[in-house]
Amino acid sequence: MTASQKGKRSSRSRGDLVLKSVVGAAAIGVIALLAGLGIELAYSSRLSISTFGLSFIFGSTWAPIHSIYNAFPFLVGTLATSGIGLLLGVPMGLGIAIFLSENRRGGRALNTTLGSLVELLAAVPSVIYGLWGLFVLVPFMAHFVEPGLKSVLGFLPIFSGTPIGTDLLTAGVILAIMIIPTISAVSRDVLNAVPNSQREAMYSLGATDWEVIRKSVLPYARSGIFGAIILGLGRAVGETMAVTFVVGNNTNLPHSLLSPGYTLTSLIVNQLGATTDPLADAALVEVSLLLFLLALVINFVARGLVWRMTRKTKFRI
Repeated sequence: MTASQKGKRSSRSRGDLVLKSVVGAAAIGVIALLAGLGIELAYSSRLSISTFGLSFIFGSTWAPIHSIYNAFPFLVGTLATSGIGLLLGVPMGLGIAIFLSENRRGGRALNTTLGSLVELLAAVPSVIYGLWGLFVLVPFMAHFVEPGLKSVLGFLPIFSGTPIGTDLLTAGVILAIMIIPTISAVSRDVLNAVPNSQREAMYSLGATDWEVIRKSVLPYARSGIFGAIILGLGRAVGETMAVTFVVGNNTNLPHSLLSPGYTLTSLIVNQLGATTDPLADAALVEVSLLLFLLALVINFVARGLVWRMTRKTKFRI
C-alpha cells in the first residue's frame, strides 16, 4: 500500500469517526432532552404528587376553591375524543390514500391535485378549525346529528343526555377532520412505495382491483399504515385550541359522549395562570406530566405493535 493510499484511508477513517461522533451526540442529546423534560415536569409537580398521590389520577374532583385537584375526568375526555377521532378519521384517511395511490383511471394530474388539496388541510392553523367548529360544526351537531343519534341510540349510556353541540362527540369529530390529512398523506406515500410486482402478480391471477388492494397492497404496507395512524393519534392527543373551542370545558366527569368535558390539553390552556395557589400550579404541571407519560406509552405500544407485525411478515416470507 502506497503512502497516498494510506493517507486516503486515514482520512476516510477520520471522517467516519467524526460522522459517528456527531450522529451519536445528536442521539444522546435527544434522549437527554426527553429525560430532562420528564424530570423537570416531575420536579415542578412534586407538591401535587406528595399531596394527592394516586388519587390525582383516579379521583374525579377538580375544585380549586377547596384545593382539590384530580385529573381522571380530563384523562377520560382525552381518551374519548381521541378515540372518536381515530374511529372516524382512520377509515376516511385510509380511503383517501387508497384512492390517490390506486386510482389508475383518473390520471396522475388528478391524483396529484387531489393529494395537494388534502395536504393543504394539514397547514390550516388549529385555531381556524376551532372557530369553524364553534360557528358551523357545533350548531350542525346540536340540531341535526346529536338529536338523531339520541333518538336511535339513546338507550345506550354513551348517547344519553341533552344534545348541546359543545361536548366530547363534537370534539372527536373535529379531531377526525384534523387528523385525516396526516393519515392520508403518510398512508399514500407508503402505498406508493409498494412494488408494482405485488399488484401485477395478483392481476395475472385474475384478481379484481379490490382483491389486489385487500390481499396484496394493504398487507405489504400495514406497518407503515399503522405508523400513519399513530401519527394521527399523536396529533389528536396533543391538540389544544380546536378542542378547547368545542369540548364544553366542564370539569365534571363526563357520563356520555353528549356531555361537555375537558381534555388534558384544554384544561392546561384554560386554567394556567387563573389562580395564585402554588398547589394549583403544581397540579397543572402534573397534568402536563400525565400527558407526557400518556404520549410515551402510546409511542412505546405503537413501536411494539409495529415490531410484531414486521416480525410476522418476515416470518411468513
